[in-house]
Amino acid sequence: MKLESVKENASNEWYLLQDSRDPVIYVGTATCGRSAGALGVIEALQKDDDINNSRIIETGCLGLCYAEPIIMIKKTGRPLLAFGKVNPRVAARLVRDYLNEDKINNDFVLGTVGEERINGVGKLFDLPVLKPQVRRILNNCGFIDPENIYHYIANSGYSGLQKTLELKPDEIIGHVKVAGLRGRGGAGFPTWKKWKTARDEANKQPAANNESPAFIICNADEGDPGAFMNRSLLEGDPHSVLEGMLIAGYTIGASRGYIYCRAEYPLALSRLKTALDQMRELNLLGENILGTDFSFDIRIKEGAGAFVCGEETALIASIEGKRGAPVPRPPFPAEVGLWEKPTVINNVETFANVALLLKHGADWFTEYGTEKSRGTKTFSLAGKIKYPGLIEVPLGITLKEIIFDIGGGPSDGKKFKAVQTGGPSGGCLSSDMLDLPVDYDSLVQAGSIMGSGGLVVMDEDTCMVDVARYFLEFTQKESCGKCVPCRLGTKAMLDILSKITQGKGEEKDLNFLKETGAAVQKGSLCGLGKTAPNPVLSTFRYFENEYTQHVKENKCSGKTCKEMISYYVLEENCTGCTVCKRMCPQEAIIGESKEVHKIIEEVCIKCNICHEYCKYDAIEVN
Repeated sequence: MKLESVKENASNEWYLLQDSRDPVIYVGTATCGRSAGALGVIEALQKDDDINNSRIIETGCLGLCYAEPIIMIKKTGRPLLAFGKVNPRVAARLVRDYLNEDKINNDFVLGTVGEERINGVGKLFDLPVLKPQVRRILNNCGFIDPENIYHYIANSGYSGLQKTLELKPDEIIGHVKVAGLRGRGGAGFPTWKKWKTARDEANKQPAANNESPAFIICNADEGDPGAFMNRSLLEGDPHSVLEGMLIAGYTIGASRGYIYCRAEYPLALSRLKTALDQMRELNLLGENILGTDFSFDIRIKEGAGAFVCGEETALIASIEGKRGAPVPRPPFPAEVGLWEKPTVINNVETFANVALLLKHGADWFTEYGTEKSRGTKTFSLAGKIKYPGLIEVPLGITLKEIIFDIGGGPSDGKKFKAVQTGGPSGGCLSSDMLDLPVDYDSLVQAGSIMGSGGLVVMDEDTCMVDVARYFLEFTQKESCGKCVPCRLGTKAMLDILSKITQGKGEEKDLNFLKETGAAVQKGSLCGLGKTAPNPVLSTFRYFENEYTQHVKENKCSGKTCKEMISYYVLEENCTGCTVCKRMCPQEAIIGESKEVHKIIEEVCIKCNICHEYCKYDAIEVN
């Protein structure tokens, strides 16, 4: 089948949707939308007889996770209108009012999509959280049906593949090189170098029937706490990633590829499987793709959730049916990888960038970014932030612009304290680093890493020693245990951190943490071990005073470490309202109504519930 005929069918279907006389309602049903009640919203809309002539389309994540569930309504003669925080109780009435009477509920409206405005409602992309962003990778997310391949094709999908099939592999590698695309999985290795190495090695392989001389692997094993960029892209626009895999396969001479996606991503897996079936139906996958000599197939490998399988060699072992554990390098997978064949492993976002790069060209790609970190990057913005969500920004933007201009700063009016970049393998950067440009090299120099793109914001109530302990506990549990520095070094560091947060630390423990962290970095076998001490070493670098407070003063400034804090009632503020007494799960608060209450320290478990529910600031934490 020729792509031109597929494009014609796709354009016709897309045109009929955009020009539909019946209303169209888009509902974001990615994981964030579903967790907020999007499926209940759809059910409520379907039950309403007054709007059952409307067409309901499920989309991916728009990025405004704080505003989920999100719906967008299209009616004849009007632009798309977005509403946020739409619960099942108000959904039908909100849609009816707009469709039948042009009434817009300002409590829910977000804005119009496009240049046109309605009844004074502003544009969606003029929202402070969206205006600074540059949506390229996320351009389709939230606006197309990810389970309808025609929606992707009608929006220039597979145009990059079409151009690829007209070029020689060396020309493609040249385009990627000029664009300066670096791997978006964390290390930032130049994509063209990896592809060229794999192609050169594949050309040395003897020809064999029905065997792929090389392999493509998409690493979708996104295991960082607080990271959801790759999952959201697979849920909202899976074909953008699959197209990039096809381009990579053609370039290095591979005929088979794998998507390694963790089983904890059921919606992403479901939409990937649907996308692959649709590609096969349209001859975009399989034998002689689009009538050419290029044949390529993609299979899905579900991971069991081991963090270490995000490392390339451990991932390969898992696909081969072995225990997911890293092996020494060199040789690198691009030289000897899956089943001893040259293997290109890139992450989800890298492949999506490839499809855009080939479609628009290297000059277009380099319009954003810095000299050494070109293009845009998606990030998941999480933690104590006013507007958490999925964002896409030019590389080189500052941390301050991301956290305050886009994220709105810390929630509840708290003071910003730190941001962790790069997940549990990354580092924690202080407020002094807010002007730091977010690019690969600057983050490494600051003691952190880009990682796959997780950004976790922390406010003044955060204990940085406890944060370091939390993330080290995660990486220590996820260690495969193969090498001594990681297996024993992280355990020894974790024991010391636990000791310090329990108020039992000694001054000698501080030097031990620094020295052991450096040894683990230097001696570990794989990237997980080498970066595991980063949260500890970076918090020492920027927040050493908190370690000193814990050890020398037996004080936790964040009032987080339970063994170092106590709760008591301020008599002058207590009104005897009994709220704290009624909410306490341990019955640790005594006192009659309208009398000053008292906390029994021996019974108190320091759950902080009394402090959270007291309206009179009568609960003190010290």
